[in-house]
Amino acid sequence: MSDITPTQELDARGLNCPLPVHRTKQAIKGLESGDVLKVIASDPGSVADMAAFSRRTHHEILDQSEGDGEFVFFFKVK
Repeated sequence: MSDITPTQELDARGLNCPLPVHRTKQAIKGLESGDVLKVIASDPGSVADMAAFSRRTHHEILDQSEGDGEFVFFFKVK
């Protein structure tokens, strides 16, 4: 479990590709540079999708973990 304190949390559980990335993109639009967004997803494809999103947008993944069928990502907004 990460000790990072998020500015906002997004629950994307139950959503399949491409919705977790789409919702992440929408959530980040409402945040400021330096803010941290925590995303919880259940779609296994979100691991590759979030990595690609991070590379494309330069929003850094500070931490990610997997457990109990859930994938957690902490994005630092650029």
